[in-house]
Amino acid sequence: MLDYPLKFIPILVEKIWGGNKLTTILNKHSDKEFIGESWELSDLPDHVSKVANGSLAGKSINELLSTYKDQLLGQKIYAAFGDHFPLLIKFIDAKKPLSVQLHPNDDLARKRHNTSGKTEMWYIMQADEGANIFIGFKETTTKDEYLKHLKANKITDLLNTEEVSKGNSFFINTGKVHAIGAGVLLAEIQQTSDITYRIYDWGRKDKDGHGRELHTELALDAINFEKKDDFKLHYQKKQNESSSLACCPYFTTNFLPVKGKLNKDYNQLDSFIIFMCVSGSCKIGINGNFENIQKGETVLIPARNKQVVIESEGCELLEVYIE
Repeated sequence: MLDYPLKFIPILVEKIWGGNKLTTILNKHSDKEFIGESWELSDLPDHVSKVANGSLAGKSINELLSTYKDQLLGQKIYAAFGDHFPLLIKFIDAKKPLSVQLHPNDDLARKRHNTSGKTEMWYIMQADEGANIFIGFKETTTKDEYLKHLKANKITDLLNTEEVSKGNSFFINTGKVHAIGAGVLLAEIQQTSDITYRIYDWGRKDKDGHGRELHTELALDAINFEKKDDFKLHYQKKQNESSSLACCPYFTTNFLPVKGKLNKDYNQLDSFIIFMCVSGSCKIGINGNFENIQKGETVLIPARNKQVVIESEGCELLEVYIE
């Protein structure tokens, strides 16, 4: 049954900062306003992905895991995670800036929330002119200096700002303060965790006139106050070759531009593979069974499949797995 590329029904999530690029640029179908996120692959409670195509259509990712286990994940990954999918895959549209926030590491998240931490990465798919992100501190700071700026609503004065454009990519370690700025559309790969410590939200109110919850005290023990220029990712763009984009214990992401026909051999890899299409379109096949994907779509290749064929007149993919 795991002999074809699996597509999942996108879970579209409204956000106070969301816009309409997920529908107008990535062709997601929804009548919702202010869509901020498309959860492409998730097994978090209340956001469980279901298969959209083929003989397994309608099955949840949880059902697939409980039935196929290491055939879906890979032997080492299944031994580590059991019937839980280890990654959360999203597309994000920020019409307005997200809150200034950070994520706890594994130890702190397990102690406080009984879940994993949240290491993540971003690939910028589109950005309005002048759009930027906040990521890390301009200079190493102290807890007292941080709290002083936070109390004065001037926390962004301490933060590093990066103007962004299509193709830029960033790695966000746990503890690093960050925010996606207005006008940015991106792909996000992260640990399966929804733990975020929000420290500043621009003073905005929801439709009922209430401000969103801030996590000032929780964040204090989780923040890395050191200036570290460890976030901007550099990579090559070699046609029909996988070029390393990000590599960490939680995931590996490669940039893969394809033109023509490409045969990929994964016999040395004990992992599922996720392809996120960030530009163009292609056909992806295993065992002679092909699925078409276009910009803004995602497919999962179960770990038992070691030969993948990609055909395209020109596309760019993010190739994601766990080493």
